[in-house]
Amino acid sequence: MFVDQVKVYVKGGDGGNGIVAYRREKYVPKGGPAGGDGGNGANVVFEVEEGLRTLMDFRYQRHFKAPRGEHGMSKNMHGKNSPDMVVKVPPGTVVIDDETKEVIADLVEHGQRAVIAKGGRGGRGNSRFATPANPAPEIAENGEPGQERDVVLELKLLADVGLVGFPSVGKSTLLSVVSAAKPKIAEYHFTTIVPNLGVVETEDGRSFVMADLPGLIEGASEGVGLGHQFLRHIERTRVIVHVIDISSVEGRDPYEDYLTINKELKEYNLRLTERPQIIVANKMDMPGAEENLEAFKEKLTEDFPIFPISAVTREGLRELLFAIADKIEETPEFPLEHMEEEGTDVNRVLYKHESARDEFTITRDPDGSFVVSGFKVERLFKMTDFTREESIRRFARQLRSFGVDDALREKGAKDGDIVRLLEYEFEFVD
Repeated sequence: MFVDQVKVYVKGGDGGNGIVAYRREKYVPKGGPAGGDGGNGANVVFEVEEGLRTLMDFRYQRHFKAPRGEHGMSKNMHGKNSPDMVVKVPPGTVVIDDETKEVIADLVEHGQRAVIAKGGRGGRGNSRFATPANPAPEIAENGEPGQERDVVLELKLLADVGLVGFPSVGKSTLLSVVSAAKPKIAEYHFTTIVPNLGVVETEDGRSFVMADLPGLIEGASEGVGLGHQFLRHIERTRVIVHVIDISSVEGRDPYEDYLTINKELKEYNLRLTERPQIIVANKMDMPGAEENLEAFKEKLTEDFPIFPISAVTREGLRELLFAIADKIEETPEFPLEHMEEEGTDVNRVLYKHESARDEFTITRDPDGSFVVSGFKVERLFKMTDFTREESIRRFARQLRSFGVDDALREKGAKDGDIVRLLEYEFEFVD
C-alpha cells in the first residue's frame, strides 16, 4: 500500500449578519422593522479532477477558508449567499477527519463531490422577530460560524512511470535525487525488495509518480527472483524508463542488458512493449562511458530517445524529467485487462451520520468558576448580538429554556458566581 498523505485545515464560510433596520418613508406611518437576513457562508467542497495524479499541490496550500455570506441590508434586502469553494483532488483520495479518524469521503470518480466543511447559515434580521406583542423588535442575529476541521488526505499511488533495468544500474539513486523518496541504496544486488514510489515534480509544476521496480533478472516472468508481484506494478505504468549502466562497471555489455530486460517485459505479455520507452544512460561520470554510449547507439535498432545522465552528479536530470512529463501527457492510460486489484486488504466503509451533539456540559475551574460548553450553546452565543439589550434578554431566555440555569443550580451555583462561556465571563443571578 503506497500512500501519499497530507494534512490540511478547512473552514466553511461564516453566515452574514442580520441587521436591525426600520422602514422610514414619507407618508408611511408605522413603517415597521425592515432588517434583512444575512447570506449563507460557502461550503468547502472537494471535487475529483481526473488530470491530477498526486497531492503535490497541497504541499504548498494547506489552508482552505471559504468566504462568508454577505450581511443583510435595510429595506428587507437579504445578503448574498457565497458560492461553494471547490478544491480539486485526484481520483482515489480518501478524506479523514484528523480528530475522530472517521472517513468523511472516499472520492473515486471524475466529478464526484463531497462537502468537507459546511458554511454557516445567515443570521436573521429584525423583521423576522416582529410579533403582535413586539411589532418593532431590536433583535438581529449574527451569522452562524462555518464548520472548521483538520482533515488528512490520503491517496493510494499508482505509478505513471516505471524504472526498469538490471540490479545496481542506479534506479534507486535516480529516484532518490528526483523525488523525496528514500529508498535503501547499497553496493550489492537486489537492495530493492519492494517497489519504491516517489512523487516527482518538474520545474514547470507538473508532477507524476515514479516507481523504482525491483531489479528484473532473467526468468522474472516465470517467477524467479522478485517475480510477479512487482511485474504487476509495471502493468499500471504509462511510460517505461529503462535505466542502463553505460559505464559497464560490472563488466556486462549495456546493449545485452537492454535486450535481456526487454525480452522479460515481452515474455510477461501485458503488452508492456507497446508502452513508450525512454532509455537512460546512467553513470556518465565514469571513465569509458562516452565510448560505450556511442557503441550502444550504433547497435540500437528501435527509435527510443536516449538521455545520458549521472544520477550522482545530477547532470542531465532536468531534460530527462521534462521528457518524461511530456511523454506521460501524450500517452493514454492502458486498460488493466486481467489484473486483480492489489492492495485490497484495506476495506473502507463509509458511514454517514450526523452525530447527536450535546446541548451543553458544565464543569468547574480550579478558581471555583463554572464553565459552560457545548455545540448548541456556543453556536447560540456566537449568533447573539450583545450590543443590543433585547438580544441579550433573548439569549438569557434561550439558555433558561435549554436548562442551563437549573443545571448550574444543581452544581451549586450561587448569586454572584462567575460563569464562563468560551472566553467570556458572566455573573450568575439567581
